[in-house]
Amino acid sequence: MADKTETSVPTLTERVRIDGAPAKASLAADGTLRWSSGEGGERCLALESEGLGLDVVGRRITIRAFVGALKGLSSCGGRGGAGKRVRRDHVLEMPTEELASRWSERLRGYIDSLGRPKRLLIIINPFGGNKSARKIFDTEIKPLLADAEVLYTLKETKYQLHAQEIANTMDLIKYDGIVCVSGDGVLVEVVNGLLHREDWDTAIQVPLGVIPAGTGNGMAKSLLDAAGEFYSVSNATFSIIRGYRRTLDVVTISQEKTKFFSVLMLTWGLVADIDIESEKYRWMGSARLDFYSLLRIINLRKYHGHVQFVPAPGYEAYGEPINQTNCCSSNTMLHKDDQGDEANVRTCGYQGPAISLDGCDWRSIDGPFISVWINNVPWAAEDIMPAPNAKFSDGYLDVVIIKECPKSALLSLMLKMSDGSYWKSPHVVYLKVKAFRLEPGKRVGHPTKGGIIDSDGEVIARGDDLHCEDQQQNLMAYGPPIQMTVDQGLATIFSSR
Repeated sequence: MADKTETSVPTLTERVRIDGAPAKASLAADGTLRWSSGEGGERCLALESEGLGLDVVGRRITIRAFVGALKGLSSCGGRGGAGKRVRRDHVLEMPTEELASRWSERLRGYIDSLGRPKRLLIIINPFGGNKSARKIFDTEIKPLLADAEVLYTLKETKYQLHAQEIANTMDLIKYDGIVCVSGDGVLVEVVNGLLHREDWDTAIQVPLGVIPAGTGNGMAKSLLDAAGEFYSVSNATFSIIRGYRRTLDVVTISQEKTKFFSVLMLTWGLVADIDIESEKYRWMGSARLDFYSLLRIINLRKYHGHVQFVPAPGYEAYGEPINQTNCCSSNTMLHKDDQGDEANVRTCGYQGPAISLDGCDWRSIDGPFISVWINNVPWAAEDIMPAPNAKFSDGYLDVVIIKECPKSALLSLMLKMSDGSYWKSPHVVYLKVKAFRLEPGKRVGHPTKGGIIDSDGEVIARGDDLHCEDQQQNLMAYGPPIQMTVDQGLATIFSSR
């Protein structure tokens, strides 16, 4: 994006009428419009953080803005987006059309210099959440895009993995970004679609955006919260309009030659059971998760299993060291079989991070486990924060493990998920890792029943013998090791700051 401060550009100053009142106005090189009148004190509008666009008719310039609802009418300064935002127009009546042309040229030139997206591919999931994505788009998103003069192509998903197909076949040159109006599932499909292209290395550089209209909405919450922005559809939309970008880690989840790419999380045990099995109570609305959480804690399950990991610096004391020969036997399974033939790599797309884990100091923790939760971003949903220390592109995963915990303490932990403070409990192991391997086992006391492995809201493996047919439809098998490896900052995502 262009440098937003052009110190060589002089400040424009003029006596005008703003919103019907006489005022002395100035427009600085940094895009800040300031004005003062006899009775209102100084006011200001920052085009970068509050401006959408403008119209010019004769001597009148109308600036379309999106400002903080609580921003004082007589104040200047502070962040407009710390709370809810509202649409507001400011009308400048210039003394002459020549001055109106000069000021509008400066205003429009500054907005154009911000490198904001002009053309977007928007993918809507009409089936997600409470099936209100189309209504959300029409009433909250579309008007802001129109005010910002953003052109778009709209596509609705019609079946599972449709978004992946769209991303896999789209013409990249037509768009400045891809926006998902949905929960986190469509975003994950888009990432997988881009990475399965022959030109994946170019495709994955296309900026991605997410506007919450589903059940989870963890990525949208994480992005807005990290920028100190209020969580809302309109703020998520405006963050895309503003066009700031940040890099995002992409996680390769692999089992032998099967691969899946994730940007949010993987769960096994308690959290996965609640997320997936509570679907049968969807008629309860959002209360289904609370209800089923309580039910699962009362009838608590534990699972046999084994985890291995390469700890991040500062976390080397967790777990037990393991034999280097045993742990490294499959460390390079992401590459050796697939990357030996360059033509095969070009055909199949991205094959995982180009790093070797040979020689790394792997450590391990044995079960039984109540829950294993691996996170790429802080929030899993708009009210669940399992990984408060997670960063978008630090090259690490944040792992949460619960092995032993009284039911009363576990209930207390679940109630503290909304602010992330639960991880301070002595019953919680919280660590950062460079790579992670999960070997899931059967439920304690039930040798024919396994658990569920859930990645970004979708079941990728199921270990219950009662669901043999479902197991064949799942992406991976339950039991053999599943490995997670991070490619630091591989993707790009729109962010408020």
